[in-house]
Amino acid sequence: MTQKQRLLISVKKLGLLSQRPTPLPMSIYDNVAFGVKLQGIRKKKQLNEIVEKQLKAAGLWEEVKERLHSPAAALSIGQQQRLCLARGLAVQPQFILGDESTSALDPISSKHIEKLFTSLREQYGIILVTHTLRQALRIADYVIFMYLGEVIEEGPAEQLFNNPKHELTKQYLSGEFS
Repeated sequence: MTQKQRLLISVKKLGLLSQRPTPLPMSIYDNVAFGVKLQGIRKKKQLNEIVEKQLKAAGLWEEVKERLHSPAAALSIGQQQRLCLARGLAVQPQFILGDESTSALDPISSKHIEKLFTSLREQYGIILVTHTLRQALRIADYVIFMYLGEVIEEGPAEQLFNNPKHELTKQYLSGEFS
């Protein structure tokens, strides 16, 4: 299997939203269309539809529709993070991995990303890595609590937060350590 084939397989399965936004050094439009072009979609009409749909899904369309061919780096950090989400969604992944995806954002942008995750979980499996307990409380369905790289406890969010079984989990939830 070639490196390009392996990249295509991973692009199809996972949309990544990392800790810091990583727009590609190209236009807003080309950022969203990037992965889809790797999949072989080249028709302008189809690309236009995908770009618009995913920018809307990421809550960014109204803010950028008049400047799609402007550099993505000119967007605010919160807008860049939503652009990266739109780029990840464009390839229709099975899962979205949010790796501390709101830690570098202001509270308004963080709230926006959380709302997007909440609405997108109907269509995608969402795996969220967070060190923010309040965020996990707000949006998690299932939680895996890890400490020093080891899984300590896992289960439905309501059960884990309201009735933890492991003493270390209880200590963490009570704020004894962070």
